[in-house]
This record gives sequence, structure tokens and C-alpha cells, in this order.
Amino acid sequence: MKSLSYIVIGLVLIASACGKKDGALTEAELIEKAKGIHERVITLDTHDDISPSNFTTETNYTQRLTSQVNLPKMIEGGLDVAWFIVYVGQGELTPAGFDKAYKEADEKFQAIHRLCEQIAPDKIELALTSEDVRRIAASGKKVAMIGVENGYPIGNDISHVKEFYDKGARYMSLAHNGHSQLSDSNTGERDSVWLHHGLSDLGREAIKEMNKWGIMVDLSHPSKEANMEMMRLSKAPVIASHSSARALNDVSRNLDDEQLMMIKENGGVVQTVAFKSYVNTKKNNANADSAKVILAEVAKAEGFELLEFPAIMKMADSTREAYIKKYMAINEKAKPRIEKEVNPIAPPVNVADFVDHIDYLVKKIGLEHVGISSDFDGGGGVYGWSDASETFNVTLELVRRGYTEEQIGNLWSGNLLRVLDKVQEVAKQIQAEEKKSL
Repeated sequence: MKSLSYIVIGLVLIASACGKKDGALTEAELIEKAKGIHERVITLDTHDDISPSNFTTETNYTQRLTSQVNLPKMIEGGLDVAWFIVYVGQGELTPAGFDKAYKEADEKFQAIHRLCEQIAPDKIELALTSEDVRRIAASGKKVAMIGVENGYPIGNDISHVKEFYDKGARYMSLAHNGHSQLSDSNTGERDSVWLHHGLSDLGREAIKEMNKWGIMVDLSHPSKEANMEMMRLSKAPVIASHSSARALNDVSRNLDDEQLMMIKENGGVVQTVAFKSYVNTKKNNANADSAKVILAEVAKAEGFELLEFPAIMKMADSTREAYIKKYMAINEKAKPRIEKEVNPIAPPVNVADFVDHIDYLVKKIGLEHVGISSDFDGGGGVYGWSDASETFNVTLELVRRGYTEEQIGNLWSGNLLRVLDKVQEVAKQIQAEEKKSL
């Protein structure tokens, strides 16, 4: 059973934003009902970025760090499963670039294994299958899973796909922000400059290898043309590990209806992402512009220079991680003033806005094709679900909108685990067929 210390933030704001949907229950009864459901279902977030510096003997996830995800915050919010991300930013498509990326990816694989096997094996365990997830969650421990964001680190060596699988990877995207050797990125929409016009030949080989070994194909970040090609090629269902609905907010990282319908036909799942600027760009910009004034004042007092997103993304990983850590500390100091001076005038993107995307996706492609993700520690989070300690608020909003316990369980984990099961089943079939042909 989960041990929860619920931090229900912004309930009045959220209730006023969406209206009381379950008129038969008082607010107290609705919260109590949601607590029971949250306790019983397996909550799973498919995208949580990490820094290896938080996976050391001295500093690690057994401590309540400033990171949005760590074990104390997972316990407080009742988040059972965190997919820790092996992310490497896009670099040069050269042997030196590939070698550097591979080493960075390996460092993150090692960090996750170190947490689960050396630092806190009594508190968290790595899952490789849906059966593992259910067994570990039932034991009272938290569950770690691994996703790879950007196939860039495999370089030109397709055997790295199997190697990443052996290290625990259970999904992988072929590109991030910038075209990789495998696939075009959604960022091509900015300048209409494309490298492959979809996938490269090596990218097509990567899809075959992922199908063969049981790694879910992730559509978050590659271009639309690449995504459509991946779905046509894949013999197994695909996922979008952290994307929302483009019909509600027109940004290149969200999926348009054509892609959504193809995911439905493919049998895959869209893990709706609680990333403020993807959920509601206009609302987020209004809030952020006002908050920047206060942030700038606090940053100046701390001797810290605020940078724009493109400049941050150009930093080396270690430099970027240090910057983000300091930024989060500045943000915490500024938060009381932002709450008082900004939010009443320019409300932040909140849990209700996020669940609007879930509602849209459920109506468009069916509940069985929809899941939940945060992109915590990678820019994600909305007001009311700003870190893992506030995870309950998502369940509360789903209950408020009339979703049943079974539906909420499927949104949180059932749908994603169903896809993982199917992907691994297809992998066994491919391996058996290849064995017969030898």
C-alpha cells in the first residue's frame, strides 16, 4: 500500500476553473473518494529527466532534493513508477560526437542502476516488464523504469539498440531537438530544413531492432513525417512518451489529429504531458512574462543571470544541470511573491488545463490510448502538479470530471503497460521466427 502525505495545492483554483462535476458529493467527500482511488491504482509517469550528479553516495534520491522527482516526493504524492530518462542532447553527426553521446548515455544508465542496486535497493527497484511493475509496487517499494530520449547515442552502430535494451531501456525516441542520424526532429518546422524527410535508412533499421528486442518506439520529438513512417514500419504499438494535443495548443511538440488517429489504429498510447507551454502557450506566456519581473529581481539579488531557453539548451550537460539547479532555487525564493502578485492577475497553467488535454484525447482516440506524463526535471510541471509530491492532484481532477476508478487506473498505468506487454510479445514472436529460419 502507498504511504501518502497529500499536498493538495490550488484546490479552490482548480475547482473554480472546471466546475463541480460530481454534484452528488461534497468537496470533502470528493477528496476522500479520490484519495481512495489514488491509493489503489498504480500511478506511472513516463518521463522524468535525471542528472547523474543526483545519483551519488553523497547526493541521491533518498533525500528530498530540489529535483522535481525523488523518493521522498514520490512517497508524499503517491507516485509509484518513475521512468528515468537517458537523455543526450543532439550534437554533431560525427564519430567524435557519437562517442561523446554514447558515454553520456552510459553514465545515465549507470546512475539509474546505482540508485536501484547500491544506493536504495530497499526503497526502489528497476522494472523490465509489467509483471515487475505490479510485483514491486505491491511490495511497497517504488518502481524505476528507463526510457531513452534521442537515439543519437547509438551512433552508426545498430547493435547499441540491443545493448540499451540489456541495460533496461524499454522505450526510445529516434530524435530530440535537432535532426539525428536516425530521424528528423519536430524542430524542422521552425525553418523547414530537413535532413531525411522522415527517417534515414539507419533509422528504419533501428525500428526493426526495437521491434525485435522489445523497446517501445517513442514518437515524442521526431517530426510528423518521421512519426507517420515509424507507425507504418513498426510491427508493434508505439507510444508518445510526453506529448499533448495540437488541436488544443498548436506547437510542434504536440500531436495533430492525423497522428493521433494513426496511433489509435496502431494500438498505441499518448502519454499526455503536463508541460506548461505545451498545454496552453498563451496562458503560460502571460503568467511567465509577469513572473519574470519578480524572478529577475530575485536573481539579481542572488547574482544569478537568467538566460533564454535556446542559450540553456546550448550548454554542456553538466553546465546546464548546474544552471537548472540554481534556477529552481531562485524560483523557490520568488514563489511567494509570484503567488501573491502575479497569479491572481495572470493565472498559471494548472492541473485543470492539463486534464483538458486528457479529455480531448479520450474523446478523440478512446481512453485506452491515453496516459499521463510530466516531463519533470526537463521543464515539465503545471500549477498543482509542480513536482512528484503533488501527484494526487491529477487523480483528484480526474475524479472531479467523472472518470471511474478503472478508467483512472488505465490512464495512470494500465494503458501504457498494455502496450509494453504487446511490444514484448511481438519481440518474442520476431525472435522465434528468426530462430526457425536459421
